Amino acid sequence: MATTSESPAGEAPRLAAVPTRPVIQIADLVRTYVMGRTTVRALRGVTLRIERGEYVAIMGPSGSGKSTLMNTLGCLDAPTSGTYLLDGVDVRELDEDDLSDLRNRKIGFVFQGFNLVPKISALANVELPLVYAGLTRSARRHRATRALEAVAMGQRLDHGSNELSGGQQQRVAIARAIVTNPALILADEPTGNLDSRSTEDVLKIFEDLNGSGRTVVMITHEDDVAAHADRLVRLADGRIVRDEATR
Repeated sequence: MATTSESPAGEAPRLAAVPTRPVIQIADLVRTYVMGRTTVRALRGVTLRIERGEYVAIMGPSGSGKSTLMNTLGCLDAPTSGTYLLDGVDVRELDEDDLSDLRNRKIGFVFQGFNLVPKISALANVELPLVYAGLTRSARRHRATRALEAVAMGQRLDHGSNELSGGQQQRVAIARAIVTNPALILADEPTGNLDSRSTEDVLKIFEDLNGSGRTVVMITHEDDVAAHADRLVRLADGRIVRDEATR
């Protein structure tokens, strides 16, 4: 509950600001892989905080640790040490079933390869996360339709992925990512398979989603794509070497 602060006589009391928890809060994150006699330190003590409503691009050369960081943020991989709080939840305290539930509720994934299920409609693809969430058929259809309309795919509900262009498939993937109203949209090279026109269209959708208050974290190796974000985090050798606002 918000509290009131003192005001000069005759003025209405002011509401004190209520701090919001960050969507992502990681501290001293380490991820080590043992491959035979070789030990690979993919992340070397990464600390990062991303607030609700931010639009962040994460960049780095091959071997910098950005893919490992993406998998960790997406709860697809567990850190060797350190802490990760996703929307206030300590993911290291969860078992595999709870992690799966957390991913479905809190994270919307968008991948370079779209990852749509072939031979089913755009609407059915977008409904899938809601099936796992246990919603009724009518509720699923309503929410999936609205998500597709939000990415200008309302006229393609019944089209299969093989009937859609690459840009249209990525729009469907974005609709699937937002249909559960997640705390975080995590996009991994989302424009990697798109032409320049489709790239601009998809990036405009991310900007609009962020403008409506959604938190977006995008992994990319392209400077012109990263320039659409409001904050840039660069990795090298498993560490953050740059973290700055871009606008």
